[in-house]
Amino acid sequence: MSSRIPSKALLIIYVKLFLTAVFWGGTFIAGRVVAREVGPYSTAFFRFVIASLFLLFLTRRENGRFPGLRKVQILPIILLGATGVFAYNVFFFKGLKLINAGRASLIIANNPVAIAVFAAYLFREKLGLIKILGIILSVCGAIVVISKGNPADILHGALGWGDFFIFLCVLCWTAFSLIGKAAMNGLSPLVATTYGCVVGTVALFIPACAEGMITSFAHYSGRAWFSIFYLGFFGTVLAFVWYYEGIDTIGATKASQFINFVPISAVLLAFLILGEPITFFLALGTAFVCLGIYLTNKPPRSATLTVEPK
Repeated sequence: MSSRIPSKALLIIYVKLFLTAVFWGGTFIAGRVVAREVGPYSTAFFRFVIASLFLLFLTRRENGRFPGLRKVQILPIILLGATGVFAYNVFFFKGLKLINAGRASLIIANNPVAIAVFAAYLFREKLGLIKILGIILSVCGAIVVISKGNPADILHGALGWGDFFIFLCVLCWTAFSLIGKAAMNGLSPLVATTYGCVVGTVALFIPACAEGMITSFAHYSGRAWFSIFYLGFFGTVLAFVWYYEGIDTIGATKASQFINFVPISAVLLAFLILGEPITFFLALGTAFVCLGIYLTNKPPRSATLTVEPK
């Protein structure tokens, strides 16, 4: 069973998903700044403390209370926090200790492929030839940007533990995206995101303490705190809620394609904020991603635009 999506509402969803990618691209800039003086677990913990506080406030304001969870919703919420907040950050930072960011980004660019495959299998989201071509084009666009037109340079060298950890990030984000559909069965995207972030924050507390967070947080600079705030509010509160709204409205396969704008927006923000140059390959990659997203979201000629079965 499906329901029609008004064109204006669909446009709003697309804009939100695009801005989500921009916000996530900005987290690379903020993360680069804060990493100079704050440990990875501490950064992740404070990021999600800030995010959880905002999300709890928004949830209470929207619902007038904190919605209760049914027994069948408890496990999906725990898994959201365990995959998208805790495990993703742990594997991400462990991987970056062993391989460079470009190589890691190339692996993470395969998120949409993994999400599309699992969504097609688990939720029967249609994955026709046009969508497959769109996925391939958008991923290729991300690869062109990340590798600066030379993907072979990133792929040189044997696979090691760093690659394995980053690949686990892909699995974690895929699980986070798809579990969200189950978690939103009776819960709004805001409530599901809020409870998932709270669970992940609690789980991050112990490794953050082991990293020395308790004794060092008072010495963080204003720039570091601003970066952490950006990570928490823009990179988590707005981005997570809007991402889930996209999944709930147009399906995980289509929504996930906007993730490929993340490396592109990261490069653009690096140009605007850090003065890094824009290259030909950024423009080429952008064209590939835009075409890929268009094909992935293009409805059949004879069909009315509808929400995919959830």
